[in-house]
Formats: sequence, C-alpha cells, structure tokens
Amino acid sequence: MQIKNLKLRNFRNYSRLDVDFSETFNIIYGNNAQGKTNIIEAIFLCASGRSHRTSRDDEMVKYDSGGFEVNLQLRKRDFDDEIGVLFNTVKNGSEKRKKISINEIPLKRIGDLMGHLNAVIFSPEDLLIVKQGPSERRRFIDITLSQLRPAYFYDLQKYSRILFQRNTLLKRICIQKNLVDTLEVWNKHLVKTGSRIVKARMNFIDRLNVLAGARHEKLTNNEEKLELLYDPSFKITAECSEDEIEDVFYRALIRGKENELRKGTTVIGPHRDDMQVVLNGESTKIYGSQGQQRTAVLSMKLAEIDLMQEESGEFPVLLLDDVLSELDDRRKEFLLDSIGGLQTFITSTDRGFFNRGNDEAAFFYIKNGTMQRN
Repeated sequence: MQIKNLKLRNFRNYSRLDVDFSETFNIIYGNNAQGKTNIIEAIFLCASGRSHRTSRDDEMVKYDSGGFEVNLQLRKRDFDDEIGVLFNTVKNGSEKRKKISINEIPLKRIGDLMGHLNAVIFSPEDLLIVKQGPSERRRFIDITLSQLRPAYFYDLQKYSRILFQRNTLLKRICIQKNLVDTLEVWNKHLVKTGSRIVKARMNFIDRLNVLAGARHEKLTNNEEKLELLYDPSFKITAECSEDEIEDVFYRALIRGKENELRKGTTVIGPHRDDMQVVLNGESTKIYGSQGQQRTAVLSMKLAEIDLMQEESGEFPVLLLDDVLSELDDRRKEFLLDSIGGLQTFITSTDRGFFNRGNDEAAFFYIKNGTMQRN
C-alpha cells in the first residue's frame, strides 16, 4: 500500500497543506520544531485513529482554530481508499467531536478503521520498548495487533471497560461489604475477554520472535541471539488453548481475591502482562548496552514489517521519525537496505545523510508549517 496524497487543515502548525508523495522514499527535513513530526503524526492518525504522541485530540488543533481536518488518499493492491479524520471543538471546548470516514462514508466505530492503512512507526521513543516498564511493551504489541486484527482492538476496548467496572467495585466493597458477591459476575466477564487477548498476544509474540530473531542474526553477523518471550501475569504454557487459559485465569483471580480486596484494584490479567526481550540468554533491559538495546528494537520493528506483509499480502507504510540520528552507520545502512519495496517517510534535520542515488526519492523542506518539494 502507498500514500498518494495528504491534505491538512488547521492541524498542529499547518494552516493548510496539500502534498503528493513518492512511492518510495519521502525525506522530510528541516530544523527542529518546524513541523516534520506533525506529518508523521497525521499519517499515523489515519492508520490508528489516534496520535502516537498524545491521547488528547485537541492538542492536534492549530492554535486559535475550531478543529482540524486530515484527508489521506491511499493506493492499495486492488483499490484506492480515502481516509478522513475531522475533529471539531465547539462552545469554547465544552464539546468535542471526532469523525472518521472511509471514502466519505462515516465510520460508526474507530475499530472499523483498523487495517485500511497499515503503518509501522519507528521513533527515538521506541527505544523505551526495551528500556522502560511493561506498559511500553504492551503498547507496542497492542498497536500492531490492532492493525492486524480489528477484533483484537474491540477486545481491548471491552476489557478496559470491564476492568474499570471491576476496579470500581473492588473499591466500593471496602465500604459496602455486602457487594462482594457481585464480584463473581465481573470475574467471568474479565476472564472471557481477557483470555482472548492473552491468546492473541501469545500467538503474536511467538511469530514475532521467529522473525525478529532472524533479523537480529543478520544484523549482528550471528554473534547475538534475540528472543522475545511472553510473560503473562498468571502461569500458562504456549500450548494452552483459550479454554485452558480461561480456567487458569479464573483460578488465579479466586486465589488473589483477598489481595485485590485489600488493594482495591485488579492485579491479575492482561493489563499486567509483559514481554521479555532476551539477548544471549540475559535481559536486554538489565544487561544490554545502549547499542544492543537499539539493535534489539530495530530487529523488532523490521520483524513487525515482515509480519504485516505476511498477514495482509502488502507491505505497510514505514514512518521513521528522526530515528536515523539514533543509529550508528552500520545499523543505519542495515535499516535502509532492509526496507526496499516499502513506501517510507523519513524525518531528519539534515537531508545530507540520504545519499543513495534513488531518483524516485522525494525531498520536502519544512519551515514554520510550510512544505516545499525540492
């Protein structure tokens, strides 16, 4: 799949933008704080329905504007799509509405957007996948799986609502002890939806592990072995069926009941899952050097591309947001050599790093929210 055109209105620091892109490399360069990342953000918004930088839609509205509009024209293998995202703030911010459409047909649910535009984003913040806590790794898993499996996205939303209700109940039980019997209803809901999430993550990490390991061997000349291991909050094996996961999950909730009542929150479930990133048998987070951590994340991102291509039969769009400055020359060359066939968007403060003799590459200079192709 390839992005043909992007239109912005009152998005971040862009009043208006209408730009056609190259089918191969698109180099977006300029000084810092000029609007390069805003282009990446707008594209990712059309892929996922949300920003990769903020959870607040109103932060993407240009100052002193009533809302923003993003329109993206996408060429796919068999047909073209037009994705539109419209956000309006009215009555001094008291009412906010976001509308997403495909080919001018409004979507009833954000999940209906998933899979129309598959995008892999790689930014310096992605190094936190290894360096930081489990939430960063869950986010990496969930973003990819939601694009591949819209049903997974709906399960995440449903699980989040159930978890909120169950946590609210746990807090109320501390005051109203007679409510404890109602906990069983929420246990069953949590287990049913949560087990589908766990099984999907288990299968995903198993496949990603093979692909990332192969990428990592090439990148390190077979000197390092990378493993991605699923680390759920309750003990299961890779061979467990969904029904078996439900049984183990439910029994873990029963055993942990008193602990959860004391804490007033749910401590067992996929919201506590993790993924171990292991290098030569040891934790990359604890024992890996900064270079090894970067290499591990690079291998994971390339494996993400491989997996999306396997699933959909089409390459995703690749978004590289100032990431080349974080890689040494060897890793940089490996990345650029690995992404042939993908439409790629690269942001940088300097266009000079990109000297590959590709006549189809397009260069865009950004300054103060204006874009010039040169």
